[in-house]
Amino acid sequence: MIVTLKTNLFRPSLDNRMPAEASDNASFILHEKGYRRYNAEGIGSLSIKSFYNGQAFYEVGRGRFAVDDNSYLILNHGQPYSITIDSTNPMESFCIFFAGGFAEEVQRSLSTNTARLVDAPEMSAVPSISFFEKIYSHDDILSPALRHLRALLAQRKDEPGWIQEQLHKIMQRLLRVHRQIYKEVEALHAVRASTREELYRRLYRARDYAHAMFDQSITLDELAQIACLSPNHFLRTFRQVFRQSPHQYLTTLRLERAKKLLTGTGLSVTEVCYAVGFASLGSFSWLFRRRFGISPEAYRRRKMQKATSQER
Repeated sequence: MIVTLKTNLFRPSLDNRMPAEASDNASFILHEKGYRRYNAEGIGSLSIKSFYNGQAFYEVGRGRFAVDDNSYLILNHGQPYSITIDSTNPMESFCIFFAGGFAEEVQRSLSTNTARLVDAPEMSAVPSISFFEKIYSHDDILSPALRHLRALLAQRKDEPGWIQEQLHKIMQRLLRVHRQIYKEVEALHAVRASTREELYRRLYRARDYAHAMFDQSITLDELAQIACLSPNHFLRTFRQVFRQSPHQYLTTLRLERAKKLLTGTGLSVTEVCYAVGFASLGSFSWLFRRRFGISPEAYRRRKMQKATSQER
């Protein structure tokens, strides 16, 4: 077990890789804080990536993932990736890397009957587990365990037994999340289970790309290419899984981000419009009013007045 706690700035290693992730023999916890540009590449172990007070962008194959306060990212063992952080505010990373076979060991203990575990306590050959590499919204299953470990790690970093117990708890919960995902996979319209899984992975890869790039101009054809599907097939299956079209999904992301910029920055309404990816101020204002029942200008005034009254 290796635990690393750092309070210095994010910085790439000398060879622009993250060497701690290369080990299959030990789990690794990386807890860092920093506020300047950071770029690195890695081929890591199974890992959970979480970040606070900012965003980290991961490039994984054809996918692009933005991890922030509201989400975490799962990457599988041996998955090449690159990470970029460019933040003017202090950011915190909390990432857990699991030793090779850790997930399979925990899965075996949960799925094998007690008599067999007693007779053969050592793990025999078991199928490897491939998690769905995607952005997961913080939930009531895994996230509480992550927050608990993150809050106490600095005080208990010299207690390897306690840390190991926490990692087992986190893996058990991650496996619960994984089982829930399969329920969503089963709902897809495909005959073979392998086809449903692959379709699910491709759709989420496109959705996460849209989430990471929502402030850019993104077309249906571009998202379909990310998913490696024809535009029509992508559109139909995206609607089935997410209950809205890709365009509706992007619009929702942009409007929600606009609300935060209107209340959290001094940007003008026009600047907010373009910052979140809208090409037309008129279209932005109309969509904002249609969604929230109020114009962007009026929304900002209302929030400012409410904040002022609360300060008195």
